[in-house]
Amino acid sequence: MNRPVPILMYHAVGHRPAAATYGLSVHPDAFARQMAVLGAQGFTPLTTAALAGAWRPGGPPLPPRPVLITFDDGYEGVHRHAFPVLAEHGFPATVFVSTGWLRGAYDEGGALDTMLDWDQVRELAAAGLEIGGHTHTHPQLDQLPDELLRYEAARCRDIVADELGSGPVSFAYPYGYSDRRVRRAVRAAGFTQSLAVGNALAARRQGPYALRRLTVRRTTGIEEFERLVHGYAIARTFARDRALTKGYAVVRRARRAAALTRRAGV
Repeated sequence: MNRPVPILMYHAVGHRPAAATYGLSVHPDAFARQMAVLGAQGFTPLTTAALAGAWRPGGPPLPPRPVLITFDDGYEGVHRHAFPVLAEHGFPATVFVSTGWLRGAYDEGGALDTMLDWDQVRELAAAGLEIGGHTHTHPQLDQLPDELLRYEAARCRDIVADELGSGPVSFAYPYGYSDRRVRRAVRAAGFTQSLAVGNALAARRQGPYALRRLTVRRTTGIEEFERLVHGYAIARTFARDRALTKGYAVVRRARRAAALTRRAGV
């Protein structure tokens, strides 16, 4: 079935998140209410891999009201606060981890708040949550030279595979930024689908490497949340975000072109 699907994008879940993550965080009570809405209104959460499988030729049919619950970066509050709520409802989710931010042997610093450790990641995976890739150090991929771009995708893939025993198949672009070159690199690294942002419903026609998501913020009230998952007033809700994204895309292309010129002149 080709109808659009809401993919919810969360980040930190916590009572007092760090200032750098506050706007994109969700209070644990708000998260619990949002999951209760999904359960009460008959939504069926899927992993990213499950949605991709359904949209491949010959794939299984989607349930009547599919939804995806995704978390970026790998904040510790996903395990502490979100995981028990998901388990209560029997909901799967996808957690996209930046492996160089997680606590443990691969930590390279730079994380914005307290992150998951690998024991917690393994517990989430054992409970049926999908662990996806989100690069190693969370850079802006479209600004990287080819060698670093390939490294970020492959290093993340290899660490997740070593820690969990199988490689991740789903990927999310840091900051939502990608272009054709980035998407090719992610595909070459072995990921079979990837998520952007876009603040729109996901649709099969977007292709497996540019599926769009809806941002859930600290300020997202329960009525707005209900509208989002039902696909109502999305353009109006995210009008400012879309305008900023279009403007910044021009800036990013100019920066990339300038970087290429500098490297060619070296």
